[in-house]
Amino acid sequence: MTRTPVITASGLDLTFETNDGPVQALRDVNLEIEKGDFVSFIGPSGCGKTTFLRTIAALETPTGGEITVNGMHPEEARKARAYGYVFQAAGLYPWRTIAGNIRLPLEIMGFSKAEQTRRVAEVLELVDLETFGRKFPWQLSGGMQQRASIARSLSFDADILLMDEPFGALDEIVRDHLNEELLKLWARTGKTIGFVTHSIPEAVYLSTKIVVMSPRPGRITDVIESPLPRERPLDIRDSPEFLEIAHRVREGLRAGHAYD
Repeated sequence: MTRTPVITASGLDLTFETNDGPVQALRDVNLEIEKGDFVSFIGPSGCGKTTFLRTIAALETPTGGEITVNGMHPEEARKARAYGYVFQAAGLYPWRTIAGNIRLPLEIMGFSKAEQTRRVAEVLELVDLETFGRKFPWQLSGGMQQRASIARSLSFDADILLMDEPFGALDEIVRDHLNEELLKLWARTGKTIGFVTHSIPEAVYLSTKIVVMSPRPGRITDVIESPLPRERPLDIRDSPEFLEIAHRVREGLRAGHAYD
C-alpha cells in the first residue's frame, strides 16, 4: 500500500549569519515523513533537531534545498493551519485559566464561541484534564501544564503535531507517564507527529521512525524504521527488540562524530 508523504525535505541547508560569521545548522537533509508517522529526531545538542522542526513550521527559512508540508511551502501550510506546535516550555499565560489558554488560538482564528467551547471540552478530555479547565497554570504540576499545552495545539485539529522536547524538564516518572499518554493520544487521533528528544529510550519507545542526526552542521546519519508494534506497554523497553533498536541509535550517534 502506498503511503502519502506529508513532509518532504530535499537537499535542505540552513546557514545562520552571526556576528562571528556564518554558522551552518543543517546540511543536505533529505527526509520523507508519511501520514500517521511518529518520527523522533535525536542527536547531540546543537545538531539542528529543533532547527529542522522550525523549518517545517516556517519559523526558520532554509538557505538551500526544498521543504514541503502537505505539498505546500511551509508558510502556506502555516496559513492553512496544517500543524500545531508544542514548545519545550508549556508557555501558558498565567492570567488565563487552562480553558482560556486552550481557547486562545481558536479566538485568534475566529471560531464561534459555541465552537470554541466544544473544542476546548473535547481536547481537555483527550489529555485527561476535563476537570481542570477553570484552574490557572500555577495550580497545575509541570506535567499537567505540558498536557494543557498539547491540548492547545490540538484544539484547531491540525493533522500534524510538532513537539520540541516537551518532556525534557520533567522527572522520569512523570515523563514515562506522559510518554504512555502521548502514544494513546496518537492512536486516538491519527496525527502525524514530529518529536525532538535527547533521550534514546524515549525516541525508541514512541516512534515509528527514528531520525539520528550528526553534530553541527546537522546531517542525517540514520533513519530507523521501528519494527515494534504500535501498542507498546512500558515494559517493552526490556525486550531484545527494543534494546537492539536503542543500540542502533547509539551507533548512529557515534557515526555522526566521524563526519568532518
